[in-house]
Amino acid sequence: MVKAIFIDFYGTVVHEDGEVIKQVSQAIFDTGKVNDKSEIGSYWWNEFQTSFISAYGGSFKTQRELEYQSLDKTIKYFNSSADAEALSNLMFEHWVKPPIFEESKQFFETSPVPIYIVSNIDRDDILQAIKFHGIEPNGVFTSEDAKSYKPRKELFEFALNSTGLSAEQVVHIGDSLSSDVKGASSIGINTIWINRSGREIPEGVVAARDLLEVYNTDLFK
Repeated sequence: MVKAIFIDFYGTVVHEDGEVIKQVSQAIFDTGKVNDKSEIGSYWWNEFQTSFISAYGGSFKTQRELEYQSLDKTIKYFNSSADAEALSNLMFEHWVKPPIFEESKQFFETSPVPIYIVSNIDRDDILQAIKFHGIEPNGVFTSEDAKSYKPRKELFEFALNSTGLSAEQVVHIGDSLSSDVKGASSIGINTIWINRSGREIPEGVVAARDLLEVYNTDLFK
């Protein structure tokens, strides 16, 4: 029986920063030396992911630090004159006031079990975003709290230990197959993949088109 929900935030409850990334990439493209704008996003994402993976425990760095470092490295790689601080601030402004998905508030208000947010983000940023939208989760667990990022297991373990729940009592909901589904599944937590774009569903993955459809899955029957 499901006694609680763990839920990702960016990309699941609120929109990801895709539009901001487009603006930043355009600024680098306009001021740098690059033929294909898509190269910027690919290089930037690779740098960010590489730093993400190694940032845990004593080597942990906040997402703001990692975002700035990876962006600054990207700007230099493409010989751009763009201002890393100014472009980073566009990202940070999105994090604290992200657009919310239409059904998210209803999902929180009608949930039959407690909902805990489990997010790869800095604590202060997500608390500002939660306050901005008037959402009332039962708790918030961040990468900054656990000194580790999804899909590593430490953040999920931190959330379980903090709530006193076992993996079998929780369902984790998120929009990322790698961070959310793979990460939570690695320690025995059942998962639901939010597949808003209608992508092909991998074998063995429980999926829902939006948050309200979550309650129609077998995990809640």
